[in-house]
Amino acid sequence: MNAIPRLLPLVVSAALAVLPAAQAAQDNVQALSDFKTTGNTKPAEVVPQTGARAEALRENLKAIKLPPGFRIELYAVVPEARAMAIEPSTGVVFVGTYKDHVWQVTDRTKRRVADDVVQFASSVNFKVPNGVCFSADGVLYIVEQNRVLGFPAAQFFGERGPDVAAAVVVPQGKLIPTQFESFNHGARYCRVGPDKKLYIALGQPWNVPPKDKLAEVDRNGLAGIIRMDQNGKNREIYAHGVRNSVGLDFSPKDKTLWFTDNQVDGMGDDTPPGELNHATKAGENFGFPWYGGGKVRTEEYRKDTPPAGVVFPVVEYAAHAADLGMTFYTGKMFPTKYQGGIFDAEHGSWNRTKPVGARIMFTAVKDDGSVGETEVFAQGWLTPNGEYMGRPVDVQQLPDGSLLVSDDYAGAIYRISYAK
Repeated sequence: MNAIPRLLPLVVSAALAVLPAAQAAQDNVQALSDFKTTGNTKPAEVVPQTGARAEALRENLKAIKLPPGFRIELYAVVPEARAMAIEPSTGVVFVGTYKDHVWQVTDRTKRRVADDVVQFASSVNFKVPNGVCFSADGVLYIVEQNRVLGFPAAQFFGERGPDVAAAVVVPQGKLIPTQFESFNHGARYCRVGPDKKLYIALGQPWNVPPKDKLAEVDRNGLAGIIRMDQNGKNREIYAHGVRNSVGLDFSPKDKTLWFTDNQVDGMGDDTPPGELNHATKAGENFGFPWYGGGKVRTEEYRKDTPPAGVVFPVVEYAAHAADLGMTFYTGKMFPTKYQGGIFDAEHGSWNRTKPVGARIMFTAVKDDGSVGETEVFAQGWLTPNGEYMGRPVDVQQLPDGSLLVSDDYAGAIYRISYAK
């Protein structure tokens, strides 16, 4: 805690430089930035971790198939659990949602199961706070549909009640032009890179954008991945031609960016493929909307010439399986086969006559950065008769090397561990 007083003024002062007071006052962020109370006396929502719902989730997990030696257990009951960020010193898990809640999940006894799940920063009016990520120096970034906030020492301030230290990194309405706000592809995803910059994936609001909107979409970083300083300055477009990425991570070996992308809907059950992409430098174009996924051309842009030097995916996933959150495995708990590889959460299809997905995939990554085989790692959330009993969204690694999987359909987080 000794570093917190020194950290907070730096973060808050940087954010205040770009903070319009009238906008921030709408949801108490101005007061929180000034370390003032908001007068909010409403208790934060608490999610029970015992009872019939928890037991039903545990029963469902008996259907999940894993490689020998692996075990899956219920870690926490978390409504609408989507992207996760794990604070490295305490293992506290922050969980974004597609609605208006962010959850703080705490395992106090290190039994590798949550002791409590509590609403985080209930004084703040969030709007689609899907994206959550930590910087190396302990700031939690929450990326909403059209705003970015920073929360220093979130795991400690969140324990104290609804009022937390907060700073505006990107003000409301300034992450994307408000005309492009949409319930479609409005869930952001973020990571803080090895360069200490904040990377944010910005999905565009259409299945395929109309041609008269494409230039403006690209100019503002939609259908792409942007990066900026942690105070919101020096924003730039890092990757173009990305339809809707909801999962990204950096290679622990060469520090390059890898990300999933969701392909165009309505082109048939088995086309186009989902994508795992590898960005090696700023400014690359990954082909959308000229390509709907992989090298499959879209009908809307079939007669148009794609940009030069399009970067195609390193892995083509099953069509419409909806590959979302991904992470490089850097732990030692799992066997050597999995170390350094990529785990990826497939949310499951909606635009397919026979559903596919709702599973965790694994892709081996070789020492030279090329990919090996991709295989199913965990499956069973899609029942034999085609019903979902869970839909994985994100995968993140706990400090002990076990893997967490979020599920927004069942409202849960699972923990996968290994023992010989």
